[in-house]
Amino acid sequence: MNVSLRDLPGSVWARVLALTAAFLVVSTLASLALSEIIMRLFDRDLNGPALVAALALPLLLGGPLSLMHLLRLSQLRLANQQLEVLASTDSLTCCLNRRAFNGLVGARLDAGGALLVIDADHFKGINDHCGHDRGDEALQLMADAIRANVRENDIVGRIGGEEFGVYLQRAGLATARSVAERVRSAIRSIDFAPDGERIPLSVSIGGAVYDGRIGFTQLFRTADQRLYQVKQAGRNRIDIIKVEDHADIERAA
Repeated sequence: MNVSLRDLPGSVWARVLALTAAFLVVSTLASLALSEIIMRLFDRDLNGPALVAALALPLLLGGPLSLMHLLRLSQLRLANQQLEVLASTDSLTCCLNRRAFNGLVGARLDAGGALLVIDADHFKGINDHCGHDRGDEALQLMADAIRANVRENDIVGRIGGEEFGVYLQRAGLATARSVAERVRSAIRSIDFAPDGERIPLSVSIGGAVYDGRIGFTQLFRTADQRLYQVKQAGRNRIDIIKVEDHADIERAA
């Protein structure tokens, strides 16, 4: 991935220029000190030509070279960051992809929270009736609605074809149900009308809330079981439980 100098943000330019200036100060002082030492070895004072040489070399050589080096390092760093984003992002919805979502959630399971599994209802019918391009449009609208109705630090990922995951760190049962209902209601109110024909969108949401420590597999399995129950009960609704209050479900699985 190519990153031009124009792509570097102002903060990066400011840091590079500050580091270059600092390098020039240090290198100039070092050059003066070294020149003074060399001249004293020959029992001479630091005269005009020697002083000019001591100042000119860092300014004319060290400055441009250090600036170019620091800019190149900044370009490489930005390119790597962009590659990391591309590798972890679902290109259609701009949510995290499943690998990135599972990894990020798995690293944050120590403090308690909730996992929501959100599945679009009757989505195959949308693809069959409207075409896959319109189906993609519907998924983008759903993803936008999900992101707009979760909390600022919640994690949103696309974990299947028409399935999303939302992780709510340090969320209790009431918060998880509130967020889930906001998401369900927002998606239900989306004005999706390809070719002028309004097609209602809805999702089913299963969720699991936990306290303390839990494995990602257990948390996801419990939330997915709740999603299955919602689908069986008629869709376009939510079902969220506390893992600790339904240990029998985990044993039965």
